[in-house]
Amino acid sequence: MDSSTLTDRGQVSVPAALRRAMKLKPGQRLRFEAISQQEFRVFVANDEPGGAMAALGYARRLRPGKGRRTSEWMRELREGERPS
Repeated sequence: MDSSTLTDRGQVSVPAALRRAMKLKPGQRLRFEAISQQEFRVFVANDEPGGAMAALGYARRLRPGKGRRTSEWMRELREGERPS
């Protein structure tokens, strides 16, 4: 287990082995969550912007293979609207 010392200014260094393992980069934000009087968790903060623009391209990461164009999706959806 790695350790670090808290400075007078309340700063602490993340051990190099953990930085490498988690691929942390300078400037990344960390978020702290108190668990008890003796324990806390540290999370890598998700600083991605929220809202509709943040969702662009999100689904592409979840599905394998080549993505389809919007026109292909719309054609498929519209075919389902036609009466039988």
